[in-house]
Amino acid sequence: MRVNFMHHRISFIALFLCTCFAAPGLHAAEKTIRLKLGTLAPAGTSYHKCLQAMGEKWRKASDGAVQLVIFPGGTQGSEADMVGLMQTGNLDAGLLTTGGLAEIDPAALAMQVMPMFFRNLDELDYVAKKMRPQLDARLLAKGYVVLFWSDSGWVRFFSKTPIMHPDDLRKLKVYSGSDSAAAYDLWKATGFSPVSLDATGVPQGLLSGTISAVPTVPIYALAAQLDSQVKYMLELNWGPLVGAAVVHKKTWDRIPAAAREAMLKIAEETGQQVKTAGRAESDAALAALVKRGLVVQKVTPEVAEEWRVMIDKVQDQIRGKIMPADLFDESQRIVKEYRAAGSKGADQK
Repeated sequence: MRVNFMHHRISFIALFLCTCFAAPGLHAAEKTIRLKLGTLAPAGTSYHKCLQAMGEKWRKASDGAVQLVIFPGGTQGSEADMVGLMQTGNLDAGLLTTGGLAEIDPAALAMQVMPMFFRNLDELDYVAKKMRPQLDARLLAKGYVVLFWSDSGWVRFFSKTPIMHPDDLRKLKVYSGSDSAAAYDLWKATGFSPVSLDATGVPQGLLSGTISAVPTVPIYALAAQLDSQVKYMLELNWGPLVGAAVVHKKTWDRIPAAAREAMLKIAEETGQQVKTAGRAESDAALAALVKRGLVVQKVTPEVAEEWRVMIDKVQDQIRGKIMPADLFDESQRIVKEYRAAGSKGADQK
């Protein structure tokens, strides 16, 4: 099982793409570059509004030479669909989770590895910093420029009936994104009952009983009002929802070099802002859901260990099959390095 069971459908909740280009060397007299961006973020959400605000800033900075055109709410299809549209030139950029990025290169999954792999978000930040250069290089080799990486907090299980142990979840019908056959197969291999659906079908799927459990982040559950159907959440940090903003290199190469440099700087700054806001909004969304009646199932260390034991059994189905073995091993090594350094620091106190 991977942390990104839901991620290629809910990527909008934690991230947004900066794909306009600001540079003093551009002039309105030059031909306008229309940069078409696809995202699953619904119109009117904070992420969509941030996209609009950033697009306006870049328009002014480029003297109107670059125009960001946003297609929100999954109007361009799933993340896999958007990758296909970028390949054919019908889209220029996409806001993708690691699930969508894996459609370009499976190496992107190294940012999530396995469920419950990261103990905290500081570990994720450390791994991201260490692994980004090689991940960016691999995506560039496939024709995509990474603008920034970010995340939006922890994925949890939302369900119609209480979940505590793995066997509780096995009794339910678990949402699995229609794009990922690998995720579906992993659920099946470990005794669960996955149901393959398009992300837009999740609310209706819950209403009809087609699915009864959804792995997602609180902010998506709130935005989609899933709590009208799911009344329980397991407070288990299944994994962070990680993603990146990417633009196709063909479009990137149309932008003057000075504008590209300025855009990357803006993108990096924006990525940090998105991450901070996304994590905070995830916590705020959970508080709002609880206020609306969501019941949070607390997890004891003993119960958490049950889930870890189950996860350990599927490592061989992920390493070398879903993601490259060398990157799987590298992410494991970096986390161990981080933990060892932390232990030494604690010993010196």
